[in-house]
Amino acid sequence: MIDRQHVLHIAKLARLKLSQEELETFTVSLGSILNYVEQLNSVETNNIEPTCFIAPEHDPLRSDTEAQSLTSDMLLQNGPDVKNNYFAVPKIIDY
Repeated sequence: MIDRQHVLHIAKLARLKLSQEELETFTVSLGSILNYVEQLNSVETNNIEPTCFIAPEHDPLRSDTEAQSLTSDMLLQNGPDVKNNYFAVPKIIDY
């Protein structure tokens, strides 16, 4: 079980300042999470084949085929303001 000292140590590592109320909340929350993980660790999985997708029809991978890329001129046509072959954006930081 996780206690207040563990939560304080984690908060120190994360450079977090916790109020007493937050400390109590996180102690309970982290304890619940660790208890759930412990339940998952107790499940027998030795004879289960690893999978990366739950549904076999879902395959995000596609064949790697060569395709024509857009030219700089084609890309720059989409910009509202283009200067010297670059998108021009308003200055937001003053030095």
